[in-house]
Amino acid sequence: MTFETINAKDIMYYIRRPEVLIIDIREPLEYRQGHIPSAINIPYDDFEDGKRDIPGDKLLILYCDRGNLSLLLARDLSKEGYWVKNIYGGMHAYRGALEY
Repeated sequence: MTFETINAKDIMYYIRRPEVLIIDIREPLEYRQGHIPSAINIPYDDFEDGKRDIPGDKLLILYCDRGNLSLLLARDLSKEGYWVKNIYGGMHAYRGALEY
């Protein structure tokens, strides 16, 4: 499988959609300081364990601080059969409202 990289501004289309799971892979402290609305937090280092709880029928949209770690994880998850998109530039590129 392959995955797609999307611009940070395009995330607005996916927020709160029932068929989408937005995943913030930053550390919990960073997540609590502000994250994309409706995103859940599964830190990169904990992802292998946290993956058990991810439904296989949802579109996963991943992001980190600048998009590098989420890009690596998106590649790996797509190889495992997940439907994945990565936010180019991560939180650094996102300009929308935040949830806390």
